[in-house]
Amino acid sequence: MDTTRYDVVIVGGGAAGLSAATTLARALRSVLVIDSGTPRNAPAAGVHGYLSRDGMNPRDLLSIGRSEVLSYGGTVIDGEAVSARRTPDGFEVVLGDARRFSGRRLLVTTGLTDELPPIDGLREQWGKGVVHCPYCHGWEIRGLRIGVLGTGPLSVHQALLFRQWSPDVTLFLNDTVEPTDEEWDKLAARSITVVDGAVASVDAVDGVLTGLTLRQGSSFDVQALAVGTRMEARSALLESLGLSSQVHPSGAGRFIETDAMGATDVPGVYAGGNVSNLMAQVITAAAEGVMAGARINADLIDEETRWAVEGHFGPFSAASEAAVSTIVLDHRRHGLDDGQKISGIGNAATVGRQ
Repeated sequence: MDTTRYDVVIVGGGAAGLSAATTLARALRSVLVIDSGTPRNAPAAGVHGYLSRDGMNPRDLLSIGRSEVLSYGGTVIDGEAVSARRTPDGFEVVLGDARRFSGRRLLVTTGLTDELPPIDGLREQWGKGVVHCPYCHGWEIRGLRIGVLGTGPLSVHQALLFRQWSPDVTLFLNDTVEPTDEEWDKLAARSITVVDGAVASVDAVDGVLTGLTLRQGSSFDVQALAVGTRMEARSALLESLGLSSQVHPSGAGRFIETDAMGATDVPGVYAGGNVSNLMAQVITAAAEGVMAGARINADLIDEETRWAVEGHFGPFSAASEAAVSTIVLDHRRHGLDDGQKISGIGNAATVGRQ
C-alpha cells in the first residue's frame, strides 16, 4: 500500500480529472490521479469545440494533460479503481490489482458509458460513420446524407438538430419512436424524411458507412448516421460510498447529482464531467474539473483553518499552556523571582510591574 496520504485522490484521468488535478497541484496540493485508460471519446478521430485544441486526437489531448499535471508535482498512475471507503482521515481507494491509496478528499471523474442498440454493424462504425452529437461532429458531416436512428423520445429532436448541417436528413423510426402530431408537423416543415420499420443492420464497405438495411429488406443509402445512445454514468465507485445514480430529466440515461461546484451528498466526495453531467462536451468537462478542484481546495483550506484555530485556542495548545503556567506558577514559572506580579486570567493574562 502507498503510505502517502494525498490531499486529493482523483479517479478518472479524462479532461475533467486532469483539469482538476492541474488546478489542485497549482494550489500546492498533493494530488493523485488514477486512470483506467478507457476514455469515452477514444473511438473519435478528434476533439471538437475545444478552443485552441480543435481536431486534436483525444489521446494526444490527455497525454498533454498528464504532462501538465506532472509538471506541477502531481502524480498520475494507470489502474482501475474498484471500490472506495471512508476512513478516519478521509478515504481509501482500492484498485483491481489490490493497490490502495488514501486521500483527504475524493473526486470521481469516471465519465459514462454509451449504450448502443444491438444492431449488426453499429458498434463497428461508432466514432466513424456513426456519431451522436451535432456540435462534436456536425461540421465533419455537413451536407452529407444523414440518417438518424430512432432510439427514444429525443430522436425527433436529434433529427431536427442535424437538419441544420444538411438538407438531406432521414429519421428511421426503428419501431421505437412514435412522433406526436406536433412532431410530425415539425419534421414535415423541415423536409425531414421519415422511414418506418425496424433497422436490421448498419452497412459498410471497406470500413466506410454506406447505409442501413431494414428487417423487411429495404436498404437506404446514408453517408453518416446519428444515434442517440443511452448514457449511463460510470458510478460504481460512488455507489460504493452510498450515492445513487438518478434518471436524467430528459430520459437519456442516469447520472450522479452534484451541486454547481461538484459536491455530492457525501461530505468530502466530489464528481465532475460526464459522470455528473451527461451532456458535457470535452471542454465543458474540463471546466467542471477546474471548478471542482477550486471547490475542493477551498474545502481543505476551511478544514486547515479550523485546525489552526483549534490548535491556537484549544485546551492543549502552546498558547493555552503558557497562559495556564503563568496563572498557576506566577513569576516563579522559570524558577526566578524578579518581583513581577501577574494580573488577568486565561489566554488574556498580562504581566505588569508594581
